[in-house]
Amino acid sequence: MNSFSPTVAVLGGGAAGFFAAIACAEANPAARVLLLEKTSKTLAKVRISGGGRCNVTHACESATQLLPHYPRGGKQLKAAFQRFGVADTVAWFAGRGVALKTEADGRMFPVSNRSETIAQALENAARTAGVQIHLHTNAEAIERLSGGGFELTLSGSGAAGLGQLLRVDRLLVATGGHPKTAQYDWLRPLGHAVAEPVPSLFTFNVPESPLRELPGLSVPLARVTLAGEKLHYEGPVLVTHWGLSGPAVLKLSAFGARRLHELQYAGTALINWVPAHNDETLRLETQQYRLENGRKTVAAHPLHGLPQRLWRTLAELAGATPETRWNELPAKAQSRLLELLLRTPLAVRGKTTHKDEFVTCGGISLAEIDLTTMQSRRVPNLFFAGEVLDIDGITGGFNFQAAWTSGFLAGQAMAQ
Repeated sequence: MNSFSPTVAVLGGGAAGFFAAIACAEANPAARVLLLEKTSKTLAKVRISGGGRCNVTHACESATQLLPHYPRGGKQLKAAFQRFGVADTVAWFAGRGVALKTEADGRMFPVSNRSETIAQALENAARTAGVQIHLHTNAEAIERLSGGGFELTLSGSGAAGLGQLLRVDRLLVATGGHPKTAQYDWLRPLGHAVAEPVPSLFTFNVPESPLRELPGLSVPLARVTLAGEKLHYEGPVLVTHWGLSGPAVLKLSAFGARRLHELQYAGTALINWVPAHNDETLRLETQQYRLENGRKTVAAHPLHGLPQRLWRTLAELAGATPETRWNELPAKAQSRLLELLLRTPLAVRGKTTHKDEFVTCGGISLAEIDLTTMQSRRVPNLFFAGEVLDIDGITGGFNFQAAWTSGFLAGQAMAQ
């Protein structure tokens, strides 16, 4: 048994912080592990994730399969994912009585379909391991001590039992991502570079959308391209009352986070509703349909499996009336319809982010972290985990997997 008995402080009561605290306390029962959360509740993102179901991880069999789903940090995390990957996450929760299931798109949820199942498993594991949780406890400043360790200046009503100054041997920062660079200022005195934070995983505002009468409409597979940029992604697309959403848009926003920030979230999104086609194949197939179905009205008979409401709107935008038959459709209107099917232009003027599920691109630079232990290369006994690092994944459980992985490795290392 590990007889080393350090005092370990974990800042942040989210997924990464909890996982790290549990891993540390289980690996070294002699350690005094303190989890400090500045708000009134822990695991807030866990509880709202996946519409209240908690998208725990994604069904990837290997570390290599995980990497492409991280716009930032994927390649650097390969060794970390090999040490603690998806299979390890599944086994960890199974060992605590929580079975996970895999949905058709690869996302993994608790069989209960309740995020509270995951939150309770983490809370129970922390309690059993002896982790001391202090709510309303904020670390306002961190000072490195000459003899090693750190002195934390605490505030908040929960700090009363710990005192205003708390000395610890090991320190983990797992305070999540922040939308403003100034929110990292309290960490800068430790000497770490901070990659400028900008939003990731957001939807597009299209105030003058020609599709604004179709809120709630979804297309299972479309390609979204940012005009003039090498940014395009395929996947489900959802039309909303404010613009455009769905996995394809979220993925584009994640991989293009910095470029979209530079563009001030203004540009033209081109939507290809029939990504299996190019200009030539679409023209030939449409011409053949027209020859065989000339007396059918254009707007009333959707092609390519598109929803009726979307097809009718595109047909009207192309110039077809509700009564126009295929054999009456002017060549110019047909060309316009094909263009809209392949490249519907939507003028993006801003973004919308669900504040509770905010994901940032940016944070503590990975170049200064030993990613096998999550320990700082600059400051001994200082560790980082989760979204405070310059790591972010696309939607689908990837951000949680990075939290579990980085938290577990940090916790294990702090216990040694």
